[in-house]
Amino acid sequence: MTRRFDDPKLVVATHNQGKLEEIKKLLEDYSVTVISAKELELPEPDETENTFVGNARIKAHAAAQATGLPALADDSGIEVDALDGAPGVYTADWAEVNGKRDFVHAMTRTWEALEKVDAPAPRTARFRCTLVLAWPDGHDEVFDGRIEGECVWPMRGDQGHGYDPIFEPVGYDITLGEMDRWEKNRISHRGDAFRKLIAGCFA
Repeated sequence: MTRRFDDPKLVVATHNQGKLEEIKKLLEDYSVTVISAKELELPEPDETENTFVGNARIKAHAAAQATGLPALADDSGIEVDALDGAPGVYTADWAEVNGKRDFVHAMTRTWEALEKVDAPAPRTARFRCTLVLAWPDGHDEVFDGRIEGECVWPMRGDQGHGYDPIFEPVGYDITLGEMDRWEKNRISHRGDAFRKLIAGCFA
Protein backbone atom coordinates (compact mmCIF):
# COMPACT_ATOMS: atom_id res chain seq x y z
CA MET A 1 0.00 0.00 0.00
CA THR A 2 1.28 3.46 -0.89
CA ARG A 3 2.42 5.54 2.08
CA ARG A 4 0.42 8.71 2.59
CA PHE A 5 2.25 12.02 2.90
CA ASP A 6 1.12 13.84 6.06
CA ASP A 7 4.08 16.04 6.98
CA PRO A 8 3.90 19.86 7.09
CA LYS A 9 7.12 20.34 5.09
CA LEU A 10 8.55 18.82 1.91
CA VAL A 11 12.06 19.28 0.60
CA VAL A 12 12.33 19.37 -3.18
CA ALA A 13 15.77 18.07 -4.10
CA THR A 14 16.53 20.58 -6.82
CA HIS A 15 18.65 23.68 -7.41
CA ASN A 16 16.48 24.62 -10.42
CA GLN A 17 14.18 27.56 -9.62
CA GLY A 18 11.88 26.89 -12.57
CA LYS A 19 11.34 23.29 -11.51
CA LEU A 20 10.69 24.40 -7.92
CA GLU A 21 8.00 26.84 -9.09
CA GLU A 22 6.33 24.12 -11.17
CA ILE A 23 6.25 21.76 -8.21
CA LYS A 24 4.92 24.44 -5.85
CA LYS A 25 2.11 25.11 -8.33
CA LEU A 26 1.26 21.42 -8.58
CA LEU A 27 1.06 21.11 -4.78
CA GLU A 28 -0.67 24.42 -4.03
CA ASP A 29 -3.96 22.74 -3.07
CA TYR A 30 -2.29 20.79 -0.26
CA SER A 31 -1.23 22.12 3.14
CA VAL A 32 2.49 21.64 2.72
CA THR A 33 5.40 24.08 2.86
CA VAL A 34 7.72 23.38 -0.06
CA ILE A 35 11.41 24.24 0.31
CA SER A 36 14.25 23.52 -2.06
CA ALA A 37 17.62 21.88 -1.54
CA LYS A 38 19.15 25.12 -2.81
CA GLU A 39 17.42 27.18 -0.10
CA LEU A 40 18.81 24.75 2.49
CA GLU A 41 22.27 24.94 0.87
CA LEU A 42 22.39 21.18 0.38
CA PRO A 43 25.08 19.90 -1.99
CA GLU A 44 24.02 18.25 -5.24
CA PRO A 45 24.90 14.54 -5.01
CA ASP A 46 26.60 12.80 -7.92
CA GLU A 47 24.09 11.02 -10.14
CA THR A 48 25.91 7.75 -10.69
CA GLU A 49 23.05 5.48 -11.79
CA ASN A 50 22.11 4.64 -15.39
CA THR A 51 18.33 4.78 -14.85
CA PHE A 52 15.93 7.62 -14.10
CA VAL A 53 14.70 5.92 -10.92
CA GLY A 54 18.24 5.27 -9.72
CA ASN A 55 19.29 8.91 -10.01
CA ALA A 56 16.02 10.22 -8.54
CA ARG A 57 16.50 7.90 -5.55
CA ILE A 58 20.03 9.22 -4.96
CA LYS A 59 18.78 12.82 -4.83
CA ALA A 60 15.65 12.16 -2.76
CA HIS A 61 17.33 10.00 -0.12
CA ALA A 62 20.32 12.34 0.19
CA ALA A 63 18.00 15.28 0.92
CA ALA A 64 15.83 13.26 3.33
CA GLN A 65 18.86 12.07 5.30
CA ALA A 66 20.43 15.55 5.40
CA THR A 67 17.27 17.30 6.64
CA GLY A 68 15.27 14.70 8.53
CA LEU A 69 12.30 15.66 6.33
CA PRO A 70 10.53 13.88 3.48
CA ALA A 71 12.13 14.80 0.16
CA LEU A 72 10.97 14.69 -3.43
CA ALA A 73 13.30 14.34 -6.40
CA ASP A 74 12.84 13.77 -10.08
CA ASP A 75 15.02 12.59 -12.91
CA SER A 76 13.89 13.15 -16.44
CA GLY A 77 15.03 13.13 -20.03
CA ILE A 78 14.18 12.53 -23.65
CA GLU A 79 14.38 9.11 -25.31
CA VAL A 80 14.67 9.08 -29.11
CA ASP A 81 13.67 5.76 -30.64
CA ALA A 82 15.96 5.93 -33.69
CA LEU A 83 18.90 6.60 -31.35
CA ASP A 84 18.17 3.47 -29.28
CA GLY A 85 16.67 5.57 -26.50
CA ALA A 86 19.50 8.10 -26.30
CA PRO A 87 20.16 10.53 -24.76
CA GLY A 88 17.87 9.16 -22.02
CA VAL A 89 19.41 9.51 -18.55
CA TYR A 90 22.28 11.43 -20.18
CA THR A 91 19.96 14.15 -21.54
CA ALA A 92 21.61 16.94 -19.54
CA ASP A 93 25.09 15.58 -20.31
CA TRP A 94 24.49 16.05 -24.03
CA ALA A 95 24.14 19.77 -23.28
CA GLU A 96 27.48 20.09 -21.47
CA VAL A 97 29.86 22.51 -23.21
CA ASN A 98 32.90 23.82 -21.37
CA GLY A 99 31.32 23.21 -17.99
CA LYS A 100 28.00 24.88 -18.87
CA ARG A 101 24.71 23.56 -20.27
CA ASP A 102 23.88 24.62 -23.81
CA PHE A 103 20.61 23.05 -24.97
CA VAL A 104 20.85 24.55 -28.45
CA HIS A 105 24.02 22.49 -28.76
CA ALA A 106 22.21 19.45 -27.34
CA MET A 107 19.26 19.75 -29.72
CA THR A 108 21.58 20.24 -32.69
CA ARG A 109 23.60 17.20 -31.63
CA THR A 110 20.41 15.14 -31.38
CA TRP A 111 19.17 16.16 -34.81
CA GLU A 112 22.57 15.58 -36.41
CA ALA A 113 22.61 12.08 -34.88
CA LEU A 114 19.18 11.42 -36.42
CA GLU A 115 20.39 12.66 -39.79
CA LYS A 116 23.48 10.48 -39.56
CA VAL A 117 21.39 7.31 -39.17
CA ASP A 118 18.90 8.59 -41.79
CA ALA A 119 16.02 8.02 -39.37
CA PRO A 120 12.64 7.90 -41.14
CA ALA A 121 9.81 10.25 -40.22
CA PRO A 122 8.14 10.51 -37.83
CA ARG A 123 11.20 10.56 -35.59
CA THR A 124 9.35 9.31 -32.54
CA ALA A 125 10.48 10.13 -29.03
CA ARG A 126 9.17 10.64 -25.54
CA PHE A 127 9.97 12.65 -22.47
CA ARG A 128 10.07 10.59 -19.27
CA CYS A 129 10.00 11.68 -15.65
CA THR A 130 10.48 9.54 -12.56
CA LEU A 131 9.51 11.02 -9.19
CA VAL A 132 10.80 9.56 -5.93
CA LEU A 133 9.29 10.65 -2.62
CA ALA A 134 11.63 9.52 0.18
CA TRP A 135 11.25 9.59 3.95
CA PRO A 136 14.10 9.84 6.49
CA ASP A 137 13.45 6.22 7.58
CA GLY A 138 14.51 5.03 4.11
CA HIS A 139 11.05 4.31 2.68
CA ASP A 140 10.23 5.67 -0.74
CA GLU A 141 7.45 5.76 -3.31
CA VAL A 142 8.12 5.88 -7.07
CA PHE A 143 5.93 7.37 -9.83
CA ASP A 144 6.68 7.41 -13.57
CA GLY A 145 5.28 9.78 -16.17
CA ARG A 146 5.74 10.22 -19.90
CA ILE A 147 4.61 12.17 -22.94
CA GLU A 148 4.88 10.73 -26.44
CA GLY A 149 5.73 12.74 -29.54
CA GLU A 150 8.35 13.27 -32.21
CA CYS A 151 11.50 15.25 -32.83
CA VAL A 152 11.11 18.05 -35.39
CA TRP A 153 13.42 20.58 -37.00
CA PRO A 154 14.13 23.47 -36.97
CA MET A 155 13.78 24.45 -33.31
CA ARG A 156 10.55 26.29 -32.60
CA GLY A 157 9.53 28.37 -29.60
CA ASP A 158 11.13 29.89 -26.54
CA GLN A 159 8.54 29.10 -23.86
CA GLY A 160 10.02 25.91 -22.48
CA HIS A 161 13.46 24.70 -21.57
CA GLY A 162 15.80 21.88 -22.44
CA TYR A 163 14.76 20.00 -25.58
CA ASP A 164 11.24 21.48 -25.69
CA PRO A 165 11.75 23.41 -28.98
CA ILE A 166 12.30 20.19 -30.99
CA PHE A 167 9.59 18.06 -29.36
CA GLU A 168 6.09 18.02 -30.83
CA PRO A 169 3.62 16.06 -28.66
CA VAL A 170 1.18 13.59 -30.19
CA GLY A 171 -2.02 15.42 -31.14
CA TYR A 172 -0.39 18.86 -31.40
CA ASP A 173 1.09 20.84 -34.29
CA ILE A 174 3.25 22.99 -32.01
CA THR A 175 6.31 22.11 -29.96
CA LEU A 176 6.50 22.22 -26.18
CA GLY A 177 8.68 25.27 -26.72
CA GLU A 178 5.75 27.08 -28.37
CA MET A 179 3.20 26.01 -25.77
CA ASP A 180 1.88 28.02 -22.85
CA ARG A 181 3.78 27.00 -19.73
CA TRP A 182 0.75 25.87 -17.77
CA GLU A 183 -0.72 23.97 -20.71
CA LYS A 184 2.60 22.20 -21.04
CA ASN A 185 2.54 21.36 -17.31
CA ARG A 186 -0.92 19.86 -17.76
CA ILE A 187 0.16 17.38 -20.46
CA SER A 188 3.86 16.94 -19.70
CA HIS A 189 5.74 13.92 -18.43
CA ARG A 190 6.21 15.71 -15.10
CA GLY A 191 2.51 16.52 -14.93
CA ASP A 192 1.70 12.85 -15.61
CA ALA A 193 4.03 11.67 -12.85
CA PHE A 194 2.65 14.29 -10.44
CA ARG A 195 -0.95 13.22 -10.99
CA LYS A 196 0.11 9.70 -9.97
CA LEU A 197 2.04 11.02 -6.95
CA ILE A 198 -0.91 13.11 -5.75
CA ALA A 199 -3.38 10.24 -6.25
CA GLY A 200 -1.06 7.87 -4.42
CA CYS A 201 0.23 9.97 -1.53
CA PHE A 202 -1.80 13.19 -1.17
CA ALA A 203 -5.40 12.61 -2.28
